[in-house]
Amino acid sequence: MRKISLLFFIIISVLVFIQAKPQQDLNIKEDIELKIDALLSKMTIEEKIGQMTQITLEVVSAPDRKSGDKLVIDEEKLREAIVKYNVGSILNTGNFANSLDNWHEIITAIQDIATKDTRLKIPVIYGIDAIHGANYTLGATIFPQSFALAATRNKEIVKKGAAVTAYEMKASGIPWDFNPVMDIGREPLWPRFFETFGEDPYLAAILGEQYVKGIQGDDPSKPEKGAACLKHYVGYSAPNNGKDRTPAWIPERVLRDVFLPSFERAVKAGALTVMVNSSEINGIPVHSDYHLLTEILKEEMNFQGFVVSDWRDIINLYERDRVAETPEEAVRMAVMAGIDMSMVPFNYTFYDHLLNLVNGGKVPVSRIDDAVRRILRVKFLTGIFENPYPIKSLAANFASPEFAKINKSAADEAITLLKNDNNILPLKKGAKFLVTGPTANKLSVMNGGWSFVWQGDDESLYPAEKNTMLEAMQIAAGNENVVYSEGVDFSTDINMKETIEKAKDTDYILLCLGEKPYCETPGNIGDLNLDRIQLDFANELAKTGKPVILVLFEGRPRVINQIVDDMSAIIMGYLPGLEGANSIADILFGDVNPSGILSFTYPKFPAGYTTYDYKPMEEYDQNHFTPQWVFGYGLSYTTFEYSDLKVAVDENAGKIDVAVKVKNTGKRKGKVTAELFLTDLVGSVSRPVRQLKGFEKIELEPETESTVHFVLTAGDLAFHNRENKKVIEPGDFVINVGGLEEKVRIENIKL
Repeated sequence: MRKISLLFFIIISVLVFIQAKPQQDLNIKEDIELKIDALLSKMTIEEKIGQMTQITLEVVSAPDRKSGDKLVIDEEKLREAIVKYNVGSILNTGNFANSLDNWHEIITAIQDIATKDTRLKIPVIYGIDAIHGANYTLGATIFPQSFALAATRNKEIVKKGAAVTAYEMKASGIPWDFNPVMDIGREPLWPRFFETFGEDPYLAAILGEQYVKGIQGDDPSKPEKGAACLKHYVGYSAPNNGKDRTPAWIPERVLRDVFLPSFERAVKAGALTVMVNSSEINGIPVHSDYHLLTEILKEEMNFQGFVVSDWRDIINLYERDRVAETPEEAVRMAVMAGIDMSMVPFNYTFYDHLLNLVNGGKVPVSRIDDAVRRILRVKFLTGIFENPYPIKSLAANFASPEFAKINKSAADEAITLLKNDNNILPLKKGAKFLVTGPTANKLSVMNGGWSFVWQGDDESLYPAEKNTMLEAMQIAAGNENVVYSEGVDFSTDINMKETIEKAKDTDYILLCLGEKPYCETPGNIGDLNLDRIQLDFANELAKTGKPVILVLFEGRPRVINQIVDDMSAIIMGYLPGLEGANSIADILFGDVNPSGILSFTYPKFPAGYTTYDYKPMEEYDQNHFTPQWVFGYGLSYTTFEYSDLKVAVDENAGKIDVAVKVKNTGKRKGKVTAELFLTDLVGSVSRPVRQLKGFEKIELEPETESTVHFVLTAGDLAFHNRENKKVIEPGDFVINVGGLEEKVRIENIKL
């Protein structure tokens, strides 16, 4: 009789689940839900809470590891974690990147214990910050950071790069990528700016969607695919003071119109996991915010995957934020708010506290079951129940020439030409060059944080066969034509006078400035101006009368207005990855025509930062929008002309069709991004002067043209009104593509 009741309960549960609208493309299958029900019915409360517990690799490995050392698992500690505490997830890299073989040993040791020595044989899901490639595996393909990928405006490149990352991550034996960062980069001081897809919500949403598709594909259980993790939900990138993990004040309208859309689109694309903002919004730490985590994410967005905390952020509710009176209360708050898995990460306090809370009736078993169901669902969908071990055959294409080619294409299309006085670029070979500056002869400065180590600053771990900017120039211009002298470090004079003397015997100066590597809180700064010593060095080099070509390697736009006028050419290198120097050299000598455009507004001054989609009052009376370079800016070695803008409104179908002709009017083949901007002329709340609502990148031969098509839908016209309701208000809209404008009247398009 009890078996019949259990079977009836399982059938009813599945029917209820099927009737609920599933998360788009999550591909939840009835057989998986039946397996989850059967497994849940066998699990003890201790086993369930263990699934919700995530620890860092350092807890179960030998201590005091040094750079270059192989990571060694401590089997006794590992057994304690998995057998005694039933730990469901492990993360991180053990302080330094590991070789492919070492990763295979690590993951195999973990899964051996999980699948052979535990009662229910549930595999561990391993997670890693594969931010710009499998950056914690030695020798991996390391791509441009996300804000540089956004400069390509190439959806296919973003998707392909994510697919390569998934492949090399899975070749390492790891199925879970803590990426993409869906935060919107609207505060340039913020040290995680480079991890975003830039300042625009639409751009971030489209590229985030492509990244998810690249990582997960149509089936995340395939050998070369894995699970994406959207982070950091939500509003993390808008701290009031620009510093990492500090408070933000975000009205709900702004939250819904600016910060939530990228997450919503990626959820609809099927993202399997979400990581939570470490900070607070409007006085409420997000790890304790039921409204954001449950009501919006899980109910409004219908997110069916699981939510993982960020590093120590549940205990931070007690230790740092002081919204919980005890560590146990912090656990209760977070779990009841909607956290499904705790990145504890150094101990088992979360496990102990949650067990006490459940046994004491303070957290219902139903909430535990919901969290564990979500975790098990992701484990089934990623295929680790079928095979939790590294697929060693994938090593055959690890860091393949094909992957390097994709990486090179990404860097080629990301690099942005910001200034080119008198068409000084491209250069002719045979000239003499002085290559100088603190970022000229290091690989770390082109990659930044999350590169082999957390801060990305261990130069010894970077592959010697990859080129620094100096080495790329020596290859491109000829070693005999290149003189190198460092000049200055990021904050000190190394040999400035000697370097300036050397400049006199050369034709051009290639000046490489920027930032040293950093990530998260260690990257906090108090001044957006580039370091004084670097600016002074640039000024002194300009006084030599030699043309100075400035290359910037930086993770955020540092203010350089004091030297812009004196530079003959300026290239935004961003953090372009391991192929970045080769791409810049190819652009300098014309082998590649630059096509990158800024994914953010480059500020002219350190204060008063304003994004391109500012409000009308910010350009009114004595207020002026005065960036150094605006969002979407970037030069080419050819010219393009837009014509014949056509707009057709179909209110019955709820869409607007837009077409425009683009012609290459220059003498070189080139790529160009046609961007569609929309202006809502009148609204019940003030509307931005313009908003990006479409972009397409095309390549054209000289004197050829192509028609670019866009389709605007109801969602592109909508915003949140005074009552915070999403609406489309009738009225006039202006559509702008390439400087051409068309005004249309919208009366009856419905959401």
